[in-house]
Amino acid sequence: QVHLVESGGGLVQAGGSLRLSCAASGSIFSISAMGWYRQAPGKERELVATITSGGSTNYADSVLGRFTIARPNAKEWYLQMNSLKPEDTALYYCNANAWVPLIGRANDYWGQGTQVTVSS
Repeated sequence: QVHLVESGGGLVQAGGSLRLSCAASGSIFSISAMGWYRQAPGKERELVATITSGGSTNYADSVLGRFTIARPNAKEWYLQMNSLKPEDTALYYCNANAWVPLIGRANDYWGQGTQVTVSS
């Protein structure tokens, strides 16, 4: 089992910056990839950015060049968000994909979500 706790959301004006952090506990040795997803009202949850245990990153086109995902150690990762736009407003979820020996496959774990609101 992996437990995730996010922090760092809030209200910011357009053009501003925020940093979201995620802290993992439990079976962190089994995590192969981690990332951030977001869900705006009335929309489906979408990928924002991911990073593998090897350091490879992937970004949604809408955030490329503005957001940076990084993983300073095995149990923490963050999302630096710059040049924020009103359309970035959403509930942001921390995600970890980890191997679960008991079920013989990888499983996705999610944080509780942190709200990011960008005013125009």
